[in-house]
Amino acid sequence: MHKTMFSTFIIKDILWLISKLFLLVTGWKVIDEDTKNHKKFVMIAAPHTSNWDLPYMLAICFVLKVQPYWMGKSQIFKFPFRGMMKWMGGIPIDRSKANNVVEATAEIMKQSEELIVTIPPEGTRSKVRYWKSGFYHIANLSGVPIVLGFLDYKNKKGGIGGMIKPTGNLEEDMVKIKAFYQSIQGKNTVN
Repeated sequence: MHKTMFSTFIIKDILWLISKLFLLVTGWKVIDEDTKNHKKFVMIAAPHTSNWDLPYMLAICFVLKVQPYWMGKSQIFKFPFRGMMKWMGGIPIDRSKANNVVEATAEIMKQSEELIVTIPPEGTRSKVRYWKSGFYHIANLSGVPIVLGFLDYKNKKGGIGGMIKPTGNLEEDMVKIKAFYQSIQGKNTVN
C-alpha cells in the first residue's frame, strides 16, 4: 500500500501530539477494546454523518497508533486534494461503476502482513435504511476480524469498541454489529 502520514518519519510523532492535544481540548475520550494484538482487520467507521468524522477518526487513530487506510468516494480525491487525501490514508472508490472492490481488497488483505482498511458502512453521510455489506464480505473473504470503530458525538467518545470474527452468516453477524451501534450518536442526528 502507499505511504501515509501514519508511516511518515517524524511527521507521525508530531501528528500524534497534535491529535492528543486536539482531543484533549475538545473533551473527547479515546476508547480501545484490545486491538494491540491484531495487525490486520477491517474497521467499520460508523456512524458517518458529517465531514467532521474524518478529522476525529484520524486523530483517534493517531492516539491509538492504528495506521488505517480508508475508502472514500472518488469525488473527494480530485485536484488539488488527491495527493493529500491519499497521504492521509485514502483509497478512492468510484461508486458509479462495478470495480470488484470487495474481491480486490480481500485479495490485498490476504497478501498483506499488516493492513487496516476502514470503511463507512453507510457509504454516505446521508441517512440510509441499510448499510452496505462490502466491509463484511471483505473481512469474511480474507479471514480477518471486523473492528467496531465509532464516533459518539453525544458522549464525546470515539475509538474501537470491540471485534467480531465473521461467521459467514451475514444476517446473524449484522444483528451483533448493529446492537453495538444502537446507542452511538453521530454528529448530525437527522442522518
